[in-house]
Amino acid sequence: MDISAIQAKVGRVLGPMRSAPADSVTTQFHVSTKRTVSGNALPPYYLVYFLLVELMGFRNDGRFDKVAWSVPIEHQGRILVIEHRKFGLGVFAPDTEEDAAAVADVARRLGKAVKAAEPYFDMLAQEAAGLSKLNVHNHSNALLERYRYFGELYAAKKAEAEVRRDEKVRVEHGSGFSYRRPVFGLLREERWLALATIESFFSWTEHVLILLSILRGTTLTGEEVTKLAGADWDTKFKAALDTNEPETKRYYDGLKLIRSQLRNVVAHGAFGKDGQAFDFHSPAGAVPMMMPHNHNGRFRFGHVLGYVDGEAIELMAGFVEHLWSGDRGPARIYIENDLPLILTMAANGEYARAMASTDRMDALVNHLQAVMDRSMDMDF
Repeated sequence: MDISAIQAKVGRVLGPMRSAPADSVTTQFHVSTKRTVSGNALPPYYLVYFLLVELMGFRNDGRFDKVAWSVPIEHQGRILVIEHRKFGLGVFAPDTEEDAAAVADVARRLGKAVKAAEPYFDMLAQEAAGLSKLNVHNHSNALLERYRYFGELYAAKKAEAEVRRDEKVRVEHGSGFSYRRPVFGLLREERWLALATIESFFSWTEHVLILLSILRGTTLTGEEVTKLAGADWDTKFKAALDTNEPETKRYYDGLKLIRSQLRNVVAHGAFGKDGQAFDFHSPAGAVPMMMPHNHNGRFRFGHVLGYVDGEAIELMAGFVEHLWSGDRGPARIYIENDLPLILTMAANGEYARAMASTDRMDALVNHLQAVMDRSMDMDF
């Protein structure tokens, strides 16, 4: 990439904007400035920083209380400061009325300059991915709560259907009547909730298995995370867990069967990939294309999306507890505290050391939470 060409292009967009002379910005100047343009009228703070400081070499006066970085500039004869403060990015000036024209032009030029520098930002992101300079978002708790929510609804509906299995409701029809069986509607809703439970379970595992693989040191770079995120569920499972362990292998085999027999049917518009949506003609009548002998395992999913073996739901519930058993216990502490996964800490072995015991992980979690709290408050 020709950085000098990008710098020249951005320089033309920025025009006369340049770093302010060092002696023009004092402590009193900072105190007297007022916010003139809020962050919502400017590009994201990190792009502005990379644009001015990293690409164009503007001076950064550093951080101080409630300010993460400060870039003083001179534009149209006015001295202004672009800062990322506690309440966001802004352009600050001593006199908002006299500086209004210069400030408006700065905001306009920054927006255009950021677009001109897009190839440079892409390069930074690519380099960061290769060097593990990334945080991976942690959405495990939200996804797990969704799975548990549907699971509780499924269990309640299943119990209600059992209680009302023999119930009949008399329905009047003019001079006649008939009986309605509420259990059929309840069983239908039970099936829907079972499907939602299974879908949400696999959504959670697709995510949490990647997080666990990072904590266990099998996934270290942004490129590896991206590759694993695009891989199939089997690959994610094996990256996080050892399928040579008998109990883990039992869960792996059972969950894989659930996924292939039911979830893939749903994912393919109720047609599946193995003829689940077909009957073939015979002297005996219509026969399901996937006959019972083709179901390899104890879970039986009917010819239509009708019956879901309760043992499948029970297996998923057992796996949630198994996931955090043994030496994976420290990982649960980290993930359930909603902390992002910091790939530099995976690469340099900090996660590996913390995974040695729950006490070490507790100490790491407390440290990171304190650091993040200070950073959010900009207590520098």
